[in-house]
Amino acid sequence: MVRAFLAILTICLCGPVWADGSLFSMQSRQDGRPWEAVGRLELAGKAFCTGALIAPDLVLTAAHCLFDVETGAKIPADRIQFLAGWRSGRAAAYRRVRRTMAHPDYDFTAPRDGDRVGTDIALIQLQLPIRNTTIRPFPTGPHPAVGSEVSVVSYAHDRSEAPSLQGLCGVLDRQSRMMVLSCEVDFGASGSPVFSGPEDAPVIVSVISAKAQADGRPVALGAEIGSALQELRAAIETDTVRQTVNAGMRRETGAKFITP
Repeated sequence: MVRAFLAILTICLCGPVWADGSLFSMQSRQDGRPWEAVGRLELAGKAFCTGALIAPDLVLTAAHCLFDVETGAKIPADRIQFLAGWRSGRAAAYRRVRRTMAHPDYDFTAPRDGDRVGTDIALIQLQLPIRNTTIRPFPTGPHPAVGSEVSVVSYAHDRSEAPSLQGLCGVLDRQSRMMVLSCEVDFGASGSPVFSGPEDAPVIVSVISAKAQADGRPVALGAEIGSALQELRAAIETDTVRQTVNAGMRRETGAKFITP
């Protein structure tokens, strides 16, 4: 995971039962076929995150993935690539990126706390949509209740060549816009989709932001999407319209050569 991955926190949790799910590495395409809309995000050749298609041209991920952890600068869109269904050196689809949009309230320089986690989501618009019968964008849904079971599909530094599924982790707590999950994540899993519902109809309900500790055990921290995703969609649509209008104005007001 990008090194902006949240520092270890201590969270006191009481009540919910810990789910004991193990990671299943989807090395074969057959194993990973239902999850090919999850992919690896290559970040300027220096790091990677995980992202998931929620529309043919939109990838949902964590906002901190858009920033260079060494400089704090936003990574240019043309230095990011989405590798859908990346497995053993090959992707089901490769796409360059047109634009990126972090949540309006996200601040990469803010203290690494629950408020930052709660806004740690971003949208990436691809240069070209992915239209493939085996790569189907996932729907999104409301956050699950405490005690619900969820699953996570992710890449990580020690399993970067194939996605892994953890299907038996639970929602331990909710704090503001942050979900605390008993899921196993590591560097590279930033931006991973958190799914609710059956395997044949999964719905994204959160995005992995960080790892932490609760009662001495590792947990994952995820941002609730809900209304935040609506704000992001509106922002990226507005930006698209603005850039289109500006491009049209530049064409209309360009230099004109007149024969004397």
